Amino acid sequence: MNQQTEKIQQCKLTAIVLAGGKSTRMGTDKALIPIQGVPMLQFICRIAEACAEKVYVVTPWQERYQHLLPPKSQFIQEVPLPGETGNEPRTHGPLVGFAQALVYVETEWVLLLACDLPNLQLEVLQEWAVELDRVPQEAIAALVQKDNRWEPLCGFYRRRCLPELNKYIDRGGRSFQEWLRQYPVQVLPLPDPKMLFNFNSYQ
Repeated sequence: MNQQTEKIQQCKLTAIVLAGGKSTRMGTDKALIPIQGVPMLQFICRIAEACAEKVYVVTPWQERYQHLLPPKSQFIQEVPLPGETGNEPRTHGPLVGFAQALVYVETEWVLLLACDLPNLQLEVLQEWAVELDRVPQEAIAALVQKDNRWEPLCGFYRRRCLPELNKYIDRGGRSFQEWLRQYPVQVLPLPDPKMLFNFNSYQ
């Protein structure tokens, strides 16, 4: 175990991986696209496991991905909100999936990752993670900012943001950007902008 990994474990990090999108723009399931010889979801989970004590994969389709999960990862069943049909649990978007998983988190910080980040770099996540103890207490998250917009699906959130997040969702809010604009957020440095490329960038 190297010194970087020890520091990360000391901060007792949990990871949440979102795998609930319907991939309608791609026309194929992004979580199953091979990256470095393994399906994308498995690739992301392995990186998450190297950063966190626990990894939760949020999806309405556990059976589809059951064979992909590494040992430290486990599913959280994403469920429809009132008024949604059981056949379309992700009409509500990723913010609700994040909130449903955040209920299970016990650590102060959680690493949130989308399942479609083919250029994700473990070393960068580790560098960010070891600096979390320096994030001001008033900040609810630590994220990359680009063109005055946050990159919400690859970054860190404090668990204590859940009550306010639930209030926002109960009022009908579904936008990460709108929600984050209401609170202090620490800006993370991004040495390689390509790291946050996702397949939707092609669209």
